[in-house]
Amino acid sequence: MSTEKKIYGFHSITSQIRLDSLAVKEVFIDEARTDGRVNDLIKLIKENEVKFHLSTKDRLDGMVSSNKHQGVVALVRETQNRYVTIEDIIEENHDKALLFLILDGVVDPHNLGACFRVADAMGVDALICPKDNAVGLNATVRKVACGGTESVPFVVVTNLARTIRYLKSSNIFVYGTDDDANKPLQETHFKGSIALVMGSEGKGMRRLTKELCDDIFSIPMMGQVESLNVSVASGICLYEINRQKT
Repeated sequence: MSTEKKIYGFHSITSQIRLDSLAVKEVFIDEARTDGRVNDLIKLIKENEVKFHLSTKDRLDGMVSSNKHQGVVALVRETQNRYVTIEDIIEENHDKALLFLILDGVVDPHNLGACFRVADAMGVDALICPKDNAVGLNATVRKVACGGTESVPFVVVTNLARTIRYLKSSNIFVYGTDDDANKPLQETHFKGSIALVMGSEGKGMRRLTKELCDDIFSIPMMGQVESLNVSVASGICLYEINRQKT
């Protein structure tokens, strides 16, 4: 079941498109605006295949009671239970060993979609991403995920460090991956509730994220390639975690 709401202003609409473009039904843009900010928004709209219209200012004023719409208004679908919180998942599964996958700054929609697919296959209870500096749900993510976005809860957090601290306070052990870690994956012991942190495609985990991990390991590389795609690395790590736990 879904309802619609109106959002307005460049920041709100841009954030919503990046977070979940499929929730944006259509965008109305003041036809008199031709500045760079409008051009950037239209580019983002086209990249995510969102429907938009050029409208008069009077029409926009009639859509939003406030005159602070900045020349852009969007109709957004509100779908019940699209997103859940970490607190909900932990509270509802207090007697279960949980498994979370945290992606620290993954910006490629193909990588996020593939991570959803891996998460579904490996029984992940939720995929966690920061709101900023990361890709959200869009058509590309959903297509690559092959149904994973519907089966794996997606938790978007405003402060990843705070979320990791909360997980740790809830008796969830947080593991991170780093190419320079001395401990290899196969010598790392996994048990209980676990959160696995994977870094971004190029930079890896951010410094604070790495410092908050309870343990860090590396994936041994036996060939000439120096690193793996984040979805491939996630699959390897999650498989080993499940292998040890079962």
